[in-house]
Amino acid sequence: MSDRNTTSTTGISFAGVLFIVFLTLKLTHVIDWSWWWITAPLWGTFALGLVFIIIYVTLAFILDI
Repeated sequence: MSDRNTTSTTGISFAGVLFIVFLTLKLTHVIDWSWWWITAPLWGTFALGLVFIIIYVTLAFILDI
């Protein structure tokens, strides 16, 4: 018997949508930004997560958690 109460959500993140919007605007020549800024939502999200991990590990080391 299957459980009908379980839900599974898959989709695109806000950063993914923002990247697609920037890419579309760049390819249609609406904006003339560098490719670094077009791809910033993709690598920026990763970089921000990495910063939080580094801060957490540093605080855990300092506070001896």
